[in-house]
Amino acid sequence: MDRIEAMTVFVAVADLQGFAPAARKLGLSASAVTRMVAALEERLGARLLQRTTRSVMLTDVGARYLQRARQILADIEEAEGSAQAERARPSGRLVVSAPVGFGRLHVTPLISAYLQRYPDVSGELRLTDRMVSLVEDGIDVAVRIGHLPDSSLVARHVGSMPRIVVASPDYLTRRGQPRTPEDIAKHDTIQFGVIASAPEWRFVQDGDDIRVTHTPRFTTDVADAAIWHAEHGGGLTRVLAYQAADGLAAGRLKRVLTKFEPPAVPIHIVYPTSRLLSAKVRVFIDLAAETCQWDFSKR
Repeated sequence: MDRIEAMTVFVAVADLQGFAPAARKLGLSASAVTRMVAALEERLGARLLQRTTRSVMLTDVGARYLQRARQILADIEEAEGSAQAERARPSGRLVVSAPVGFGRLHVTPLISAYLQRYPDVSGELRLTDRMVSLVEDGIDVAVRIGHLPDSSLVARHVGSMPRIVVASPDYLTRRGQPRTPEDIAKHDTIQFGVIASAPEWRFVQDGDDIRVTHTPRFTTDVADAAIWHAEHGGGLTRVLAYQAADGLAAGRLKRVLTKFEPPAVPIHIVYPTSRLLSAKVRVFIDLAAETCQWDFSKR
């Protein structure tokens, strides 16, 4: 039994939820697909799929094996793609997705440098704060801030981003600087992000989570609005570090409660496993890893 071929067949059956559609996609007979999955299960000594007359469902073992199999197949594709692309010049159209603010400030310069270096590539940058489907939306590569729940994507870690609490020096002079997360209750707050009836900010002390609920005086889903109001004495706000970078550098904002900040969230560049890694994508990822200073936890 070719284990790689068997993995490929199993992933297709799991993705398409059936032996017949997997067989059509792979150009095999349904009986061949059934035999390969059965041989794989026999080799592993575990049932991967529950079969009924109407459906095919993953077992718990199958769900865990699927995640690992996807990554193994993606690694094989990447290795073969890198080898084949070494003699290929990056060309074609590269579509990149990124969060609005971060993309405007940090991904735009990266794409500009990339296009200057590789004249046979045309670029498109799509800025959105919603989670998009790379395959369905025709996106080659995306920059994402935060932990990745989607195991179907290949990810390369390129930086880290803390969430920080800031306020203007004038506000802190008038109202005092908070020394502990509990002090937030004495302050005006500005809520940026998910709108909730009882917003909650997370902190960490001695390895333990501290969650502080507060009643904001100002709420917005736009980072620039939260930052502007904070710079003009509106109170404390909690944002991603890059969003407050200019205000901090210019002295319009001051960072507080630093010793209670939770661990920084990762910044990844991700791309779909279903595609062979092309030269245009590979060199974009390499350029980002080589040139971008995206470890905001050290700033």
